[in-house]
Order: sequence, then structure tokens, then C-alpha cells
Amino acid sequence: MASESSPLLAYRLLGEEGAALPANGAGGPGGASARKLSTFLGVVVPTVLSMFSIVVFLRIGFVVGHAGLLQALAMLLVAYFILALTVLSVCAIATNGAVQGGGAYFMISRTLGPEVGGSIGLMFYLANVCGCAVSLLGLVESVLDVFGADATGPSGLQVLPQGYGWNLLYGSLLLGLVGGVCTLGADLYARASFLTFLLVSGSLTSVLISFVAVGPRNIPLTPRPGRNGSSLPPRFGHFTGFNSSTLKDNLGAGYAEDYTTGAMMNFASVFAVLFNGCTGIMAGANMSGELKDPSRAIPLGTIVAVAYTLFVYVLLFFLSSCTCDRTLLQEDYGFFRAISLWPPLVLIGIYATALSASMSSLIGASRILHALARDDLFGVILAPAKVVSQGGNPWGAVLYSWGLVQLVLLAGKLNTIAAVVTVFYLVAYAAVDLSCLSLEWASAPNFRPTFSLFSWHTCLLGVASCLLMMFLISPGAAGGSLLLMGLLAALLTARGGPSSWGYVSQALLFHQVRKYLLRLDVRKDHVKFWRPQLLLLVGNPRGALPLLRLANQLKKGGLYVLGHVTLGDLDSLPSDPVQPQYGAWLSLVDRAQVKAFVDLTLSPSVRQGAQHLLRISGLGGMKPNTLVLGFYDDAPPQDHFLTDPAFSEPVDNTREGGSPALSTLFPPPRAPGSPRALSPQDYVATVADALKMNKNVVLARASGALPPERLSRGSGGTSQLHHVDVWPLNLLRPRGGPGYVDVCGLFLLQMATILGMVPAWHSARLRIFLCLGPREAPGAAEGRLRVLLSQLRIRAEVQEVVWGEGAEAGEPEAEEEGDFVNSRQGDAEAEALARSANALLRAQQGRGTGGGPGGPEGGNAEGPTTALTFLYLPRPPADPARYPRYLALLETLSRDLGPTLLVHGVTPVTCTDL
Repeated sequence: MASESSPLLAYRLLGEEGAALPANGAGGPGGASARKLSTFLGVVVPTVLSMFSIVVFLRIGFVVGHAGLLQALAMLLVAYFILALTVLSVCAIATNGAVQGGGAYFMISRTLGPEVGGSIGLMFYLANVCGCAVSLLGLVESVLDVFGADATGPSGLQVLPQGYGWNLLYGSLLLGLVGGVCTLGADLYARASFLTFLLVSGSLTSVLISFVAVGPRNIPLTPRPGRNGSSLPPRFGHFTGFNSSTLKDNLGAGYAEDYTTGAMMNFASVFAVLFNGCTGIMAGANMSGELKDPSRAIPLGTIVAVAYTLFVYVLLFFLSSCTCDRTLLQEDYGFFRAISLWPPLVLIGIYATALSASMSSLIGASRILHALARDDLFGVILAPAKVVSQGGNPWGAVLYSWGLVQLVLLAGKLNTIAAVVTVFYLVAYAAVDLSCLSLEWASAPNFRPTFSLFSWHTCLLGVASCLLMMFLISPGAAGGSLLLMGLLAALLTARGGPSSWGYVSQALLFHQVRKYLLRLDVRKDHVKFWRPQLLLLVGNPRGALPLLRLANQLKKGGLYVLGHVTLGDLDSLPSDPVQPQYGAWLSLVDRAQVKAFVDLTLSPSVRQGAQHLLRISGLGGMKPNTLVLGFYDDAPPQDHFLTDPAFSEPVDNTREGGSPALSTLFPPPRAPGSPRALSPQDYVATVADALKMNKNVVLARASGALPPERLSRGSGGTSQLHHVDVWPLNLLRPRGGPGYVDVCGLFLLQMATILGMVPAWHSARLRIFLCLGPREAPGAAEGRLRVLLSQLRIRAEVQEVVWGEGAEAGEPEAEEEGDFVNSRQGDAEAEALARSANALLRAQQGRGTGGGPGGPEGGNAEGPTTALTFLYLPRPPADPARYPRYLALLETLSRDLGPTLLVHGVTPVTCTDL
């Protein structure tokens, strides 16, 4: 069919030469032509360099010297275990579909939604920006340690001037070099990274050979000042070569002061330093927009890089423990240069790792920023980052990131920011684990990654591990990062985001709702836990907005379904006309701010459609038990869309794809005198059908006249006092009835009490009118009713009125037809009875409360007024021919009463037991 569509149709199955090709660039910065990087150059190399960073050259001695070999290996295994859990999640998500540009941000946002994804993506971007600045300043400090004018080491050359301005200049020059490489494109970056990889590999190879080839030697240490400012005698560390005694001495921990900061080290502080150097597993995933096959390259390349770096770290730990005494390890973190066969090669490795880490951070940040800008989550603020070159390189995002890094460089020392950077990385890792966990728990059929070495246990453990590490490294930064994430998520929620990405929260909700619906057993229902579950039939919502909100207040946490019947026969139509209408009705629910479901049906008649909805609406134990209808009268319909503030205010639909205004999705109200879709006969028949199905019925008349403050979502605070009147007696059958204690009368009391629980109705006073016969003594029935109200915990005023004065004692008992007036009663007599009841109702609406000045004529205009009246709805007659007469009597009974609910209950709803 022409209307059928699927995401798969966005891809051509065969290209021009018969090869499988995507229809477009699949989201890369410049389309398919920009995807040039292989697994090795695009993932393995940047990930290895990021995980090594400067730690592999300058912090091996720090970790082994303080923690000892055994604890160092334990730290390394724990750190890599935490990272491996995240790697498993990355592999699972990356092999479950096409991964576009943005790496971790794309994975998180397309799973957890734009609010969470955008907030974490921005934090991950800032982490990469600050990480680039930290790497550059680390590189500057490493250069100045050897070539700076203030260098104090034994091999310092002292040729470069130092100071804040000079350090900023050096960092800016290096940033210019890094930014130039990244601006020219991912291809040049990959070549530069490969060259850096070769230099680092050569430097590490020379270090490994030096451990074996260099003989024992004494290595002079940096002199420390004495307590009085005097210099201490020269001290030496010892490189012993492979020695069992050295290994034995280095097995256990020996925590001491860090000679660079003077702080006392412990397990947590050393572990934090080690872990900081390993948080580079997303470097390859950040290049997803430039990879030839990201779904294959990201998992394979990341796993290879993690395994390789783990092997190198373990080997360096073991060799350092066997050949260097603890003094050398603790007092000279850069001892690799002192034991190397050619020390300049170690310097080249240090500088190359720092430079590559800064390049990786800058290009990763630019790709994340470009993806954020392309998704338009933060509006015009990120608009410059959308600019790309003809080759697909997002140079606008690179320059944007370059400027932010330059601002961070102005801060100079970044020891505190370094901890924040690591915490931000861990937030992103935890979000990736949470994304995979959500997909696994949702059990969606389309989540079937080709990588299967994961489970929800690994995902959950990954989330917990990342959160634990965040607070272990820096509790303040961890708390601040979570607070920042919450604020950004709230901002994006308020701004609104794309709705076409798919939310895993919806899949999780579906899974949980289905599980609990199966456990909701209708056979275990009990009257003390009863709640109204409403089906409101609406013809045109333009004239039913007040009733929509009133029904929303009456549901008391129960099911609320908006039903609509479209007239037609599917056999004579080319397609179902109902399905396209759901969007408009769901938008109506959102704008009206009611908690309702929508159920639409197609039927040849409204009556048959109502029967369909009464039978099939809901699911399991959540099915409507009460039908709500607007009253059938000749009042001209009003267009509440024109006066309701929620519908009269313009709405920005640009973020929803330019959808039309809600007012254009529903037809204008029916013109007075125009034909109706429902006849009076079918209207009453629909009421009778509902009662036959054992459904309660509520008919709402003049709901548009309800006080606006009573339909608001607030507390309903108003200076105007209102009454809610309840008449729990069939006024059209005053003789021979069961009185106020029948099921229907108690249902009226329950519904009125439920309405009083709504904040907007808290200030309204509930009045119950007790109808007495002409020979019944006043007070006796009122006492019984007050006892009942006390047992039901209902607070209300009780007023006695005399009704049924026209009854003759000797008149024979009438033939009963449900609750309706008996068949022997003439039309004129029934009409007179209805008019008399209506006059009684209007007279009592004007009365004040007990002791008030209002008289029976309704005299006090400043006293409380009746906001809503609950009336007993008689059953329709058994003979369908009498339906029009029944409806006419209901119209006479409720005429000019203002907002009125005619209610008939068929199920017990009250309980006096605990």
C-alpha cells in the first residue's frame, strides 16, 4: 500500500553496482563519503592512546611504590573490571543497529530520550573539553620539567622561561597545533594518531628492553628542602635489575607522602589516580560518524584496545616491582627516563601520549557537539556547530570546542578540574550501562544485538560500579555532576525535544504495566476498594471541555476513558478513518490536562459504537464501570475552544514537525437546528444498554455553567461559597420507593463525596435532602440518615423536605416498570409531577444553610449558591416506545437547575467495615 512506511525503507537494499548501501550517510557529519576510518585507525589507536595517556610513563612508579605489586594488580583488575562492564554495554548497543555520529551521546539519547541524553551528552562534551585542556597543561608541565628555567631535576636544561603568561602561551601554541590537525579532518587526525601510536609504541618498547638490558645503577633523586630551609644531602634510588629481594620488598603496600603534593596517600587516592588514566574507552566510539562500519568497529576495536592496554600495564607493574626499590618508585615518578637506554625516546613517548590525548579529546568533543547541534536540543546556542566542510568535517564544532578549551586554559592549574573531568566521564559510562540495562529489562523484540556477552547483571553492576567510583574519586564533584545533570534534564524537558527517537521508558512501562495488569484479578475485587472507572462518550470535544474536566475530577484515581464513535462502515471505505484521529484526541488530552485514555471506534450507529466501547474498553481488571453522557436537550452547543485559556493560547508546534493547531482538527460545533448523529430514541436506548451491562450511568446537564474555579487543578480557594446538593430519592416515583438507602441512592452519596475530595471542591459544602412523606414524622428519618453518614465517614448537612403530598392513601399500588413512573400514570400527571419536583429543587437551591437568612423563595443573593446538583436517575421504561416520554420528563425535572448530574448506580460502592 502507498501509505505503508517503515524505517527500513530509508535504506536502499542494493546500490547501483549491486552492493548493499545506505540511502544516505546514516547520520555522519558529511554523509557516507565521510566514513573512511578502519577499525584499527578509528578505534584501536585512539582508544589505546587515551587509556595510556601520560599515566603509563609518569604514574607507574607512583602506583606500585605506594600500593605494592599485589594491591596495584588488584587496583588494575578492579579498574578494568569496571571499564569492561561498560565496554560490554557499548558493544551490545553498537551491534543492535546503525550507530550515527556522536558516539556515546547518540547511544544514550536514542535509548533514554533527548532529556537524559542531551544533559549527559553536554556533560560528556564538557568533560572532553576540560580533558583536552588538562592534557595540554600536563604536556606543558612535562616540557618545563626538563627544559624550563626553573627545572630542578638532575637533567634539567633550563632553556624555556616560565610563569603564568609563558605557560599560557605554550598551552595556546600546542592547542593551535592540535586544533589545526582536528580542523583539517578525521583523516589527518587518524594519520597523526597513527604516527603518535608508533612513537608511543617505540618508546614503551625501549622501556621494556631497558628493564632487561640495563644493569644495576644508582639514580639521583630530586633534592628536598630541609625543615629550616637547608638542603638535605643527596639521595639516590636504586635500580637493582631483576632481583627476588626487590620483588619481595615491593609485594606489600607502603603508603607514604606524595613528594609532589605532600599529601598522605592511601588506597582510595592511589586507586583514583590509576583510574583517572584509564578512562578513555569512549575515544573510538566518539568517532562513530567517521567509521566505515561502526557497528563492527566499535565493539571489536574497543575490546582489542582494552586487552592490549591491560597487558602492557600488568607487564610494566611486574617489571617495575622486580627491578626498582621502593625509594626510587616513590621519589621519582619519571624513573623510566633514568633507566632507559636512550632517555630522549622516553620524553618523546611522554609528549606524544599527552599530545594524542589532547587531540582525541578535542576531536571527540567536536563530534559530540556536532551531534548535539544537529539534534537542535539547545537551540541557537549551538547553531555554529552545525557547519561542516564539503568533505563532511564539522569544523564549526572544532572551532567552537577550540575556543572553550582556550578559556579553560586561562585557569592555569587544573588539579580540581581533573577530578571533575573523570567524574563526568563516569556519568557518561554509567548512562551507557543504564541504557543497555533499560533495553534488556524492557525485553523489546527489536533489541537483539549480535554481541551477546552481556546480561542485565553486568549492566546493573556497571552502573553501580561507576557511581561508586564517582564518589570515591570526588564526592563533591559526583554530587555536583548529578545535580547539573538533573538541571539540564529539567531544562530540556521544559523546552521539549524530538519525539521520534523512541523512549525506552515507554517500553519499560509497557513491560511493567502488562505484568501488573496480569496480577490485577477481578475476582478479588472488594467493595471497600471500589473506585469509579469512567467511560465518557464525546461527540465533539469543542462543546464538552467542562464535562471532560468534571469527569476527570470524579474518577478518584480510577480509569478514565474518552470514547468517540465515528459513523461509517469499514466495508465501504478504503481505509480505517479512526486511526488518523488518535493524534488529535491525544493532543486534546494533553491540552485539557486530564488523565484519560482515548478509545475510538467505527460503527454504523452511535448506539452500536457505545456498546462496542462499553464491552471492549479497558484491559483486564481495568475496565469502565460507569458510563458518562452529556444530557440530550435543545441547548445550543458552545465552542469552549474559543474561551478556554488552554486552547485559546497559541502553541509552538515547530518541534512537533509543524503539526496543525488543535482547533483545526475538530469540526465546529453543530449549528442549532441541524440534524444530530444520535436520535432521542437511541440516546435513551444507550442508557438502557449500559444498565443491562451492569454499568452505572451518569448524565451531565449544563456542565458548561460550572464555576471555572471548581474545574481548575488548584485548591479551589475562592471567596464564593458553593453547595453540592444530593437528592438520593427517585423524585419521579415518590410512592412505594425504597427510600434513600437503596444501591442507587448510596451511589449518589459516594460520587458526591468523591467530588468533595478533589482540591478544587474542598470548600464546597455537601447538602443531602431527605424527602418525607406527608404522614411521616420529622426527625426520625433524619436521625437514621445521620447514623448512616457517620458509619460511611461522610460529612454533610441533612435537610428534610416534604414531598409526595399528592398521594392518596387509598390509591392502588402502581405497576412497576423499573424505576420509571408506572404505566397507569397519565402523561399529564407525570408531567405535573416532574414540574412539581423541579420547583422543589429550584426552591431548595436558593435556601441558606442551617440558621442562614435565606428563605424558601431563594431570597439572599449573597448567600451560598448551588454549584452542582446530584439527582437520582430513574431506570428507562421497559417499552422502547416510551423512551421519548422518559427523556422529556428528565428534561422537565432538571430544567433551569444549573449544572446537574443525573446518576443511576447498579453496583454496591459503600462499606462500613474496616
